[in-house]
Amino acid sequence: MSELLKEAAKIIAEPQQQEEDLTIVSDSFVPSDPDMPCRRSEGQVCICDACEATRMRILHRMNKKKRAKADVKDETSLAVAPEPVVPSESRLAKKRKEPDEEKDDEATRLLKMTDACRTILRCIGEDETREGLLKTPQRWAKALMCMCSGYGMEAQDVTNNAVFSENHDEMVVVRDIDIHSLCEHHMLPFTGRVSIGYIPNGKILGLSKLARIAELYARRLQVQERLTRQIADAIVETVEPLGVAVVVECTHFCMVMRGVQKVGAVTTTSSVRGCFENNAKTRAEFFSIIQGNRMKMC
Repeated sequence: MSELLKEAAKIIAEPQQQEEDLTIVSDSFVPSDPDMPCRRSEGQVCICDACEATRMRILHRMNKKKRAKADVKDETSLAVAPEPVVPSESRLAKKRKEPDEEKDDEATRLLKMTDACRTILRCIGEDETREGLLKTPQRWAKALMCMCSGYGMEAQDVTNNAVFSENHDEMVVVRDIDIHSLCEHHMLPFTGRVSIGYIPNGKILGLSKLARIAELYARRLQVQERLTRQIADAIVETVEPLGVAVVVECTHFCMVMRGVQKVGAVTTTSSVRGCFENNAKTRAEFFSIIQGNRMKMC
């Protein structure tokens, strides 16, 4: 109501309206009795021709302003309209189609790694064109691919169905399996040995497959704690034994060649499942077996 009164005061104070306004008013204004006197000065509601025309102009202006505000709001909403939410499947499909996400063949990956090695040699101040380093980038790329060959494979890929039914419920232990891996924090080697024990539950696994499982997970960028756990879990999934125990002992070259530089430090990690975890005597028997009459690490 206050807005209406303000608009009326503006129009009354202004001079005669332009022809455009009068034309618009005339479309909807029906003249009343021309002889009717104006009663606005008496404080009454007047319906004479002049007052009716004024009210029509007020309504016209107010409607015009509302339409202008609505147009501005629509333009603003269109300018900042958020992108439609893409379903998760569509997003994943789009991601799969991106060239950077496509898997390169081995030759392409080796070429990229070779070029990267040349860059590294230049960055450390070496001349990659000198005789001793001419083939080093390619050798390094192949060596790294070999040391990280465990990616893209799982335990079933290396066990080759060497799982046999056997009524044996005593402990099976293979100890001192050599392993070599790369520390994921510095990409420096850590080397050592792993001992694996399990109690079958109607199925046994070929002995060499225990070593292959250990090597599978060692051929990745690793931390020793995760490596130990992955070996134990892989054996559980493969033969579903009554229990599994894994102990890994390694020397980490990130502690020998850099940092604290402690040559004699050995890190030991263990992971137990099933009866090895629940039965202290079974666990103690396993540890006594792997520690008895063993060779010392160099």
